Amino acid sequence: MDPDSLSSRVQIVSPSLTLSVTSQAKAMRAQGDEVYGLAGGEPEMDTPDHIKAAAAKALQEGKTKYTPAAGIPELREAIAEKLLKDNNLAYEPKQICVTSGGKQACMNAIMAMCDEGDEVIIPAPYWVSYPEMVRLCGAVPIIVETEEKNGWKMTAAQFEDAMTPKTKMVIINSPNNPTGAIYSREELAAIGEVATYEDIIILSDEIYEKLTYGEKKHVSIAEISEELQGLTVICHGFAKAYSMTGWRLGYTAAPPELAAAISKIQSHTTSNATSFAQYGALAALSGPQTFVDDMRNEYDVRRQFVHGRLSAVSNVSVNLPDGAFYFFVNCAAFGLKSQNLCDKLLNRYKVATVPGIAFGNDSSVRLSYCTTLDVLNEGITRFEEFCRDH
Repeated sequence: MDPDSLSSRVQIVSPSLTLSVTSQAKAMRAQGDEVYGLAGGEPEMDTPDHIKAAAAKALQEGKTKYTPAAGIPELREAIAEKLLKDNNLAYEPKQICVTSGGKQACMNAIMAMCDEGDEVIIPAPYWVSYPEMVRLCGAVPIIVETEEKNGWKMTAAQFEDAMTPKTKMVIINSPNNPTGAIYSREELAAIGEVATYEDIIILSDEIYEKLTYGEKKHVSIAEISEELQGLTVICHGFAKAYSMTGWRLGYTAAPPELAAAISKIQSHTTSNATSFAQYGALAALSGPQTFVDDMRNEYDVRRQFVHGRLSAVSNVSVNLPDGAFYFFVNCAAFGLKSQNLCDKLLNRYKVATVPGIAFGNDSSVRLSYCTTLDVLNEGITRFEEFCRDH
């Protein structure tokens, strides 16, 4: 088959570099290499037992059939209750759509809102899939460069400057992957004021909501005002907070018309998320939250450990992340493209990291600290050795 015969949309989409690096590291391990993985976005802890038990019970009870496309009613109700309790946001269960992972939540939202040629504003550094999702929908990603000295956050002025008559949506990811940045209420309110004035839809990706550190707290832009809630689609999921990456469960919460459109799209694509997995998600929300607290506290220890080590390296710079579980390390002093840098780290030092170009910044690399302390310690030691050698 001639590759040029593929659709133009798929030809302009790049493969996920995060998944590519992870696959390469796994292949090297299979060949006997000891690889220290600092690339993944996956908690190393197992899914809590009560969540697995709820899914197993659902299987035993024969809950293996189709569910409503937007999810089982009990889970949609539990998500609505969570949003009210945690975020002071009132949603009807019919405004919730349970998706096959957080990626599908974002994709559904973009597809429901964007036509060919519409523009979507995305602050960089960004999660790798945002621009590709926008392109797959026929829309145009408009990248807004942010700065390390500003905490890698887009200002309201930058947002306003990037807008054109074709702007349909802006994507806000807080806490952010890859930088760990958290937008304050004041920063979100300023961005929201611009969006409200121009009637721009906000995709608020809040998948790392529970992973915040110190005095920093997550704020959803939708909770700032009723008007902003009417412009916002929240994209969320269970992967990070409950270590449920392989379960593929996410959700959207949106204004009624947009929620109906998202459910319609899902009914003609994947249909419902896995039936018995939804009962696990229900247990995640309704059961004890000690796992989330314990994981956050453990990651805070690792965050401080890595920051102390990286801060002592003279030829890199890094902000202390306020959320998520990544460091976005500025390696501009090496004069290397980020892909070249990461290739050297992997092949010569056996450390897997993700090149910053995947996130829209070619001077940096992403290091993840959601791994064991042993792997983290050795991986950072080897990264320090790389820095000394260069």
